[in-house]
Amino acid sequence: MSIELLSLDNVQEIARQYGYWAVFIGIALENTGIPLPGETITIVGGFLAGSGELNYWLVLASSISGAVLGDNFGYWIGKVGGWKFLLRVGSIFRIPEQQLELAKDKFSKNAAQAVFLGRFVTLLRIFAGPLAGIAQMPYQQFFIYNLAGAALWSSTIISLSFFLGKIVSLQQIVEWIAQAGIIALLIVVVLLVLSFLWEYRQKTLIPKD
Repeated sequence: MSIELLSLDNVQEIARQYGYWAVFIGIALENTGIPLPGETITIVGGFLAGSGELNYWLVLASSISGAVLGDNFGYWIGKVGGWKFLLRVGSIFRIPEQQLELAKDKFSKNAAQAVFLGRFVTLLRIFAGPLAGIAQMPYQQFFIYNLAGAALWSSTIISLSFFLGKIVSLQQIVEWIAQAGIIALLIVVVLLVLSFLWEYRQKTLIPKD
């Protein structure tokens, strides 16, 4: 089922029908790398907990466990075959392997932050796990940051929807959180561009022998 076919009403109906399993499976699939609305399902889970239809702590446990499991799948997919796949895609778009190597090294240096905070960033939440695997991030380190990030993200999202749901509509909560994720993505993009420009400037200022 594609993301376009899942309206907020559809997601809400799925969450009501399948409860904690919907939250667990939805966020697990999204964090594996499948572009499904796992965040929206989690928001709906928190909203339903606020209205008394679900239990807050069980929704939280479902979200954390689903996020951790999904990112673990994504990590191992990236670690086993992600780099070969990336090289193949790069050859199609004529991206030199050297540039891909540089991008991988740059991500590797910031992998811990990306895994921990990436859940709050649109798109990065989906690809942080596979990218960490491609960058060969040590699994023990990945697991710790992944678990901590999943706990922080799930607690934040579910608590916001739990409490805000008592005073504003579910649609408004989804829109606010989606906008925050896009703003976070724009900030990450700007920082990456500035970082690349800084590195390029430093290289051009180094005198050649």
